[in-house]
Amino acid sequence: MRRRDVLKMLAGATIAAPSRAAAQTPAKIYRLGTLTVGPPIPSTAGPGAMLVAGLAQRGFTLGQNLAYEARGAAGNVSQTPNLMQELKAANVDVVVTVSYPAAAAAKASGVATVIASGSGDPVKTGLVASLARPGGNVTGISDDAAALSTKRLGYLKELSPQLRKVAMLWNKDDLGMSQRYDASAQAAQELGITVLPLGVREPDDFNEAFTAMDNNPPDAILMVTDSLTLLNRKRVFDYAAAHRLPAIYEQDFMARDGGLMSYGADPKESFDRAAALAAQIFHGAKPADLPFELPTRYLLVINLKTAKAMNLAVPNTLAALADEVIE
Repeated sequence: MRRRDVLKMLAGATIAAPSRAAAQTPAKIYRLGTLTVGPPIPSTAGPGAMLVAGLAQRGFTLGQNLAYEARGAAGNVSQTPNLMQELKAANVDVVVTVSYPAAAAAKASGVATVIASGSGDPVKTGLVASLARPGGNVTGISDDAAALSTKRLGYLKELSPQLRKVAMLWNKDDLGMSQRYDASAQAAQELGITVLPLGVREPDDFNEAFTAMDNNPPDAILMVTDSLTLLNRKRVFDYAAAHRLPAIYEQDFMARDGGLMSYGADPKESFDRAAALAAQIFHGAKPADLPFELPTRYLLVINLKTAKAMNLAVPNTLAALADEVIE
């Protein structure tokens, strides 16, 4: 072989070697965290599966270029900041939150934060400067609590035309839920409905709430959903059934779980949009530059099995409006 040919081969090998090395450079792993004051959100079911599916559609696949870290306080709100520090130590690029305390802990950590649900009005709670220009490390999904409360009360009134007084259950220790209660109470007042306020802080407070309803019977119940009321939902279902009280809840799965009726944002849309915002942050966008979004789809779910057990007649006009009827 000629010397010139040998030199060409060596030169080719030298040039090819860096290319092979570059091809072997591992792809970046993007790290998604989820934080809630309830149980940790698994990646394989419910909201976690919705998030993972939404990110996969946008090029981030679990086990390939996406890692998933879930933390949940299981009702112990005081642990939320510590859990957020665990996520920060795990080097998550984005944390998706459910509930105001989780969003507040994520904001305080400085990690890019996407609110998926349950945080109330982020402007009124001080999480962001404005919905259009959040201005910090937080963006996400918001809702119009006043409009939603008016709709929920309207559905209760259609089911029970004699509605004059509604008991409202909410967690007084959750700023986001307290503001949602305020919006609900204001909506009720504008509709001429008296509110029986039943703020709770811990599971034992539900006994006091039930006693208050025994002493001052309402015509219906509206429950504002957070981890505390969610974990005690069966007790509320049972009380409403025993006293034949129409009740409405904020999340669709609660009607499927035995509650009479629910009206709220479609979680599939909300968590898909949260995934879209997280994907933009993975690509380098800043939460400060990503406006908050409002849901566009809301679901009315009616559990006719529960209604029949309570001997409540659901008007055909109301059932016709439902996105889902459980029989």
